[in-house]
Amino acid sequence: MGELLRRYWHPFAAVAEVDELGIKPVRLLGENLVAFKSKNGSYGLIDRQCPHRRADMLNGIIEDDGLRCSYHGWCFASSGQCLEQPFEDIANPKARFKDKIRTKAYPVEAKAGMLWAYMGPQPAPLVPNWEPFTWSNGFQQIVFADVPCNWFQCQENSCDPVHFEWMHRNWTSVLKGDGSYGPTHLELAFEEFEFGHIYKRVREDTDKDNPHWTVGATALWPNAFFLGDHIEWRVPVDDENTLSVTWMFHRVPADREPFVQERIPYWTGPVKDEKGEWITSHVMNQDIVAWVGQGTIADRTQEHLGKSDWGIVMMRRSFEANMKLVEAGEGDPKAVIRDAEFNKCVELPIKHKELFTASMTLEESRRLGDTLQYRINRPDYQHQVGQPEAVKREYQIAMGMIPEDATETI
Repeated sequence: MGELLRRYWHPFAAVAEVDELGIKPVRLLGENLVAFKSKNGSYGLIDRQCPHRRADMLNGIIEDDGLRCSYHGWCFASSGQCLEQPFEDIANPKARFKDKIRTKAYPVEAKAGMLWAYMGPQPAPLVPNWEPFTWSNGFQQIVFADVPCNWFQCQENSCDPVHFEWMHRNWTSVLKGDGSYGPTHLELAFEEFEFGHIYKRVREDTDKDNPHWTVGATALWPNAFFLGDHIEWRVPVDDENTLSVTWMFHRVPADREPFVQERIPYWTGPVKDEKGEWITSHVMNQDIVAWVGQGTIADRTQEHLGKSDWGIVMMRRSFEANMKLVEAGEGDPKAVIRDAEFNKCVELPIKHKELFTASMTLEESRRLGDTLQYRINRPDYQHQVGQPEAVKREYQIAMGMIPEDATETI
């Protein structure tokens, strides 16, 4: 599985985060690394340990063209090439020892307010430019969570429509003291397409003319879930930990256009409360409870799958086929993009697209969302707990909910 995942780009940090910190520790696909931004504006992702005497590069010195180890001054470019060895360059310049030294390094690209890493063989494919990344007049934010379980059981959730009925509707009702149950699923369909899998559903309160059936929702290959206004990635940290990364888009009201966001904010939400109990108040937090509850690595030999799990079966078979393809060296696996023209805008199935692309007032967007049973553009962040007050204020100003000079949020 690891060799397959290395054929894809993975988001691992927010651009603004590394811009502000300068250096950030990163654990990705089981490797300990450091991300940094050189003074010349380029980003790098290199081995956390210096190849000289294994000092921690997290304590490095940022230079114009790379990162310098603070122990003995060896400096490395984002390519991993050693640029300078201060004493060696003086003591034996003819040896050019630095030319023989490289540290492990991976390509980094910035897109949609996130930094992406590619850890596979060259030549690297393109970072997918998903259609929502091309939208304008939107307030964006990047939301993280550290999830203590394997990434794959998180991703399987992306092709599991019935859990919405029980976890996010019925269980939420019980937790809030209501206890009423929502509409039951009556029919499901699963399809595979070039960039993942799509599930479609009919509930008691919908029919086959509803976008839940005509468009569906997308389990985006290999490790994401796409729901129109946001994409959720389940990034493998190692076999037992996952970094949840959400890119969220909020279309600003017509009276706020044109809107240009100079900096995309980021934040990390908690998964447990101050008592050490799992948080269950928000959709993403409920999902995390389900994922972690399956065990650090889910034991699938103990499962009993039913018809509602057909999408998960399809996904598992697709992963197995693509792992075999990579092992055999038979070309690119599924959803790898190398055509620059095609990648200018990679279209996806999008329910309620008008909510995210059409110009309308705040109240019009809310009314339309309510009509479509998609609660949108409210004061609070509804998907995950923990949004900082500063980000909330920035969002509410962008959406015209509070004035530019407001010091308090609603």
